[in-house]
Amino acid sequence: MKSGSAISAPILSRIISALPLFLPLSLPELLEGGDYSGLNRAVTGKLEPLFEQLLDGLKLPVTAIITDVELLWPINVGNQRNIPVAAHWLSGSLYSMFYHFDRFTRNRPSPVNFSGGGDELIDEIPGIPSTHLARFRTLLRENDQQFLQLVMDSISNVEQKSQYLLFSSVLEDTKFTPANDYNNEHIKWLDSQPSESVLYISFGSFLSVSKTQMDEIAAALKITGIRYFWVAREKATWLKEKFGDHVDKGLVVPWCDQLKVLSHSSVGGFWSHCGWNSTMEAVFAGVPMLTYPLFFDQFPNSRKIVDDWKNGWEVKRAEIGNEVLVTKEETAELLMKFMDVESREGKEVRDRAKGLKDICHRAIAKGGSSDVNLDAFIKSISSESLSSLCNIKKTSSSDQL
Repeated sequence: MKSGSAISAPILSRIISALPLFLPLSLPELLEGGDYSGLNRAVTGKLEPLFEQLLDGLKLPVTAIITDVELLWPINVGNQRNIPVAAHWLSGSLYSMFYHFDRFTRNRPSPVNFSGGGDELIDEIPGIPSTHLARFRTLLRENDQQFLQLVMDSISNVEQKSQYLLFSSVLEDTKFTPANDYNNEHIKWLDSQPSESVLYISFGSFLSVSKTQMDEIAAALKITGIRYFWVAREKATWLKEKFGDHVDKGLVVPWCDQLKVLSHSSVGGFWSHCGWNSTMEAVFAGVPMLTYPLFFDQFPNSRKIVDDWKNGWEVKRAEIGNEVLVTKEETAELLMKFMDVESREGKEVRDRAKGLKDICHRAIAKGGSSDVNLDAFIKSISSESLSSLCNIKKTSSSDQL
């Protein structure tokens, strides 16, 4: 953003001060409560008028908007102001399934129950491969119905009103520079470990596994003696205490530069919740994955990793008491196999991971698919933005006359 487009301090202050009014809990607490649709309604109701004020307060006119697909109002604001809008979402394959499901339901005389209940079983949806349909049914059945309706509304809104649709497929290459001494300590520890010997564990920024499951994983790491680098956020101190004398075998931290860690030569595996950013970072770094999805898109992401890309294995859980988890004995057996880089299975999954890494790096190289597509998008939206700006100036001139 150019200096001439600086945000008015009072407007920015009002936006920041408005956040606690509709977020009575912290964002992690809200997400763990599962009220995603309620959170979105609150964001929509409070932030749209402030966003409009923000646009009005900028010294230079806004000529393009890039927004999340699930936020309906930036697209509507852009259309009202004749500003081109690019909507960004998760993986293209997941969006495609929702897109074709949306078109399928529009042509039906009665609404389709997201939960998969009722007498009718949908055997075919045009545009969704039969191999993916079972995954999609599971996604519809195991998620909050209001949240799914929000997703469907977002898909319809984007299709009708957004000028561009963006998906993340690969990451830009990064020259790593130490952010601070704390991160340097992470790298120093990794530097001291043998090649591909460390299991990196992270379950994302918001949702997490239960303490019972963390106990089982920690016990399995003690049993096997496998080196670990575990990002545990607010539970880091508690987890360090759980490891006790075994803490010298690994590192437990509240946060790290994930891509930097994954790209280190001592990291040989990634136990992940399969969030899209984590998935792409693992692919980019060429690290095989253990998949442990927790919510929404993470389940089809896991199936893509295990079944399609074959650069990872699924951590299979079972109902034990009041929880669904994997025991320390099962975890220990799985980790011993997964971290064995000399076994046939270990070599196969690592060869697949490294092959995908090569594809990613070719895509972002000069003339690669990602490089070409990004250039085409920038040229197109810049041209449309210039046309939009000319229309705004013409309208302004006519109003003065």
